[in-house]
Amino acid sequence: VQLQASGGGLVQAGGSLRLSCAASRRTSSNNGMGWFRQAPGKEREFVAAVSWNGGTKLYTDSVKGRFTISRDYGNHVVYLQMDSLKPEDTAVYYCAVNRKPVPSREASEYNYWGQGTQVTVSS
Repeated sequence: VQLQASGGGLVQAGGSLRLSCAASRRTSSNNGMGWFRQAPGKEREFVAAVSWNGGTKLYTDSVKGRFTISRDYGNHVVYLQMDSLKPEDTAVYYCAVNRKPVPSREASEYNYWGQGTQVTVSS
């Protein structure tokens, strides 16, 4: 499975971006999907995840109320709507497919990763 992330860019603080991640095909099982990010000089961190059917979602505390994850199961696409962006949201954002159907905060549970898309928020 190949993942193609898009939608990153440069935005001012308070602005919005919508990231998309399209999978080349559906996997043989139902899988959760997630978004992670990595800022310069920092570890990759969990941002948001969604279950295989979109019914359960997880967010890291710093993005709750600002980011929304969703998915189009039939078209194998996951989205991350990012509102009220802050300079500390600046990072490369990665989408990933979970081995399991549930959402997860653990990067080790994801077995397919996209190439990343840069998000830069200016103050």
